[in-house]
Amino acid sequence: MLDSPFLIVLLAVLARPASLGLSADTARSATEFPQAEITNGQIRAKLYLPDAKKGFYRATRFDWSGAIVSLEYRGHSYFGPWFSRVDPKVYDFDNEGPGVVVTPCAASVGPVEEFQTQGKALGWDEARVGGTFIKIGVGVLRKNDADYDHLKLYEIVDSGKWTVIRHRDAIEFTQKLTDASSGYGYIYRKTVRLTKGKPEMVLEHSLKNTGSRTILTSVYNHNFIVLDNQAPGPDFTITLPFQIQTPRPPNKDLAEIRGNQIVYLKTLEKQDLVQTPIQGFSDSPKDNEIRIENNKVGAGMRITGDRPLSDGNLWSIRTNLSYEPFISMKIDPGSEYTWKATYEFYTLPANAK
Repeated sequence: MLDSPFLIVLLAVLARPASLGLSADTARSATEFPQAEITNGQIRAKLYLPDAKKGFYRATRFDWSGAIVSLEYRGHSYFGPWFSRVDPKVYDFDNEGPGVVVTPCAASVGPVEEFQTQGKALGWDEARVGGTFIKIGVGVLRKNDADYDHLKLYEIVDSGKWTVIRHRDAIEFTQKLTDASSGYGYIYRKTVRLTKGKPEMVLEHSLKNTGSRTILTSVYNHNFIVLDNQAPGPDFTITLPFQIQTPRPPNKDLAEIRGNQIVYLKTLEKQDLVQTPIQGFSDSPKDNEIRIENNKVGAGMRITGDRPLSDGNLWSIRTNLSYEPFISMKIDPGSEYTWKATYEFYTLPANAK
């Protein structure tokens, strides 16, 4: 399996390669991956494009579209590389000197999404071993054992048909997929758009069911926020619009929940991991919002969704901060579901504390 093209995922870094101990040659290799740049005059962003043979990400966990390798606003960088090397022998991630080494399935960047069905994938439970199941945004995959693991690489039977339309301030992605053996089929559309005249980015989505079976799925955005290469720590504040509850509080030596905020008690380093499920939200879309600010660099961002949350999670290590909002959907044959997420970028007053 290690010779299969979809297993080969290389890190391509366009910004600040030295900060993660990467060579200039590694940085230059970024041009080998299909990519595009968009701008609205205030924000400039670079995105990797889906490609089954040459794409930056060809693994089987995350949606292949919309991976943002850099986004700049007023001298601040909000997304970027958070790992230094990919190794299929690693499970999830591990530390390696000044860098982080990751498994291929985790090796994506920027706001990147994963679709799940009951913690697995669409059609997994019904598929026999040797049969096929669906990973939305990836393709038709081969089931090779009884236990699903989103960090495991699966054979890609069919990655569907991808279409990419480029504009100065937006990129439109479309994936059309049909799996006759399972009865599932869909048209998935995502547009990454920079709002005219505003420091704002909108991710617009639609999922149309073209198969014969109802699609039950949830989707979350991992986000992989890398704000000015700052390690998560006391300079960051995470604020939600509701009083946060959780069945598993974060490591008490690293972070704590204070009402509607999560604060770091120390700067994350080495093997430090802050992870906690987020609960306490209502069934109103108004709770699908988060503010993340760093007072040291004087920059922040606000992320809002237009659908109610079904779950939430915070995951962060020394190289990135990931707030993961989940939404759930049920799409009958012939029906379509739409959703969007809006990212507002801003700077803080010089005297912010």
